[in-house]
Amino acid sequence: MMNGKQVLVTGGTGGLGLGVTPLVLAQGAALVTIPYVKAQEVERLKGILSPADRARVRFVEANLADETAVEQLVNGMERVDALIHLVGGFSMGKTHEYAYEQWKRDFDLNLNTAFLACKHSLRRMLEQNYGRIVTVGSRGAVQPGGQLAAYCASKAGVVALTQAIADETKGTNITANVVLPSIIDTPANRAAMGSENAGRWVKPESLGQVICFLASEAAKDLRGAAVPVYGSS
Repeated sequence: MMNGKQVLVTGGTGGLGLGVTPLVLAQGAALVTIPYVKAQEVERLKGILSPADRARVRFVEANLADETAVEQLVNGMERVDALIHLVGGFSMGKTHEYAYEQWKRDFDLNLNTAFLACKHSLRRMLEQNYGRIVTVGSRGAVQPGGQLAAYCASKAGVVALTQAIADETKGTNITANVVLPSIIDTPANRAAMGSENAGRWVKPESLGQVICFLASEAAKDLRGAAVPVYGSS
């Protein structure tokens, strides 16, 4: 449980966030801070939350690829008991045809946002000697596939970053762990890949249960774990 905790959920309004954010609230979080870029995504999330739950969510417009914005976001929280970093994006393309600019955008989205969110959240957690960091890697980070070089490489970086933080925080009450989902059953993935095999994909709510456990006090002895959440795919 996360009773009374203050939680930062990046990507909380996205496809995965729609499954995770209500679970964080159901776990008893006192306040959930969610940065956003698109106002319509905020309204979409609000639409699935009860009035009581909406009262425990603080929305902050912020560009997570900008360090000043991330620093201000984190400093604006009374405490940072848990960071759940859901921001990321999927892309495909043959390596010899892949544009370098797109490669850099993939690393900005998947890895650099994770670094900035972890860096500034960790700073606050070290001050209070308590924290839970949960990031989202990918099955592709440990089982790379063709035409997925940028995606798999950037997600592998998220795994390495998280495990390095776990090693740095030994001897503290701070943990860092990463989940490795296969294909997540989101509207965007159904639109991109069709829904024929969606029954075998991981539901956001199912992945959310694993994430919420890792973000809870109960996971105090899990450090640097890369947890496979593959469903039936």
